[in-house]
Amino acid sequence: MGKRILVQRRGKGGMQWRAAKKGKIAPILYPPLVRGRSLIGKVTAILHERGRTAPLAKIHLDNGVLVHLPATQGIHIGSQFRINPDNQPHTGDVLQLSQIPEGSTICNIEHTPGDGGKLVRASGGYAILFARTPAGAIIRFRSGKSARLPGDCRATLGTIAGGGRTEKPFLKAGTARRLARARGRMYPRTRGIAMSSVYHPFGGGRHQHPGKSTASPRNAPPGRKVGLIAPRKAGRGGSKRRFARTLLEK
Repeated sequence: MGKRILVQRRGKGGMQWRAAKKGKIAPILYPPLVRGRSLIGKVTAILHERGRTAPLAKIHLDNGVLVHLPATQGIHIGSQFRINPDNQPHTGDVLQLSQIPEGSTICNIEHTPGDGGKLVRASGGYAILFARTPAGAIIRFRSGKSARLPGDCRATLGTIAGGGRTEKPFLKAGTARRLARARGRMYPRTRGIAMSSVYHPFGGGRHQHPGKSTASPRNAPPGRKVGLIAPRKAGRGGSKRRFARTLLEK
């Protein structure tokens, strides 16, 4: 019968498919929200956390609280860090969206007030505060999508540090392997058409080709559920034919 294909084994779950727990420093969250209070801190270290693309800034606040946040471009050891500053804000400050000028570049944005920051945290990431309305602030992301968030949500002015990280080649397979291991990903990946027929539905044959449709129905068994899972359409030709058939029926 052959062995269970990789899709089945990954679907079961297990420790070998989970991201490593070691190498984590601390939760990356804003300090608890204190309305109307300004906090000042100092960056004491720039750290790297396993599986995270952006460097972390270790910050000691004046109230004795220690926080770790994604570092923004231009930050360095000894930089001043401010939350809800009383005077003119600058890059690296944390403010509520209702207090940030329109058109500003922001990062590490809260999705709901007080959640500590959930959006735009990868290296080189940023978003634009497009507009402020009574219903909330409109944020435009680099993907082109927009979202309306409550004005009480906090964000950091500036861009996440570490931009251009993906421009450097790996050079060695071992380096790519360690990156994948830190994120719980599988590496290397073998193509299904390069396998034997007992290992994958696309395997076997005299040449490397699937030999069948790469679209699988939604109710297919785990051993067959590979490729395109229940696609709305498979390729551009099928949609054109369906459109032409609809016109003829009308």
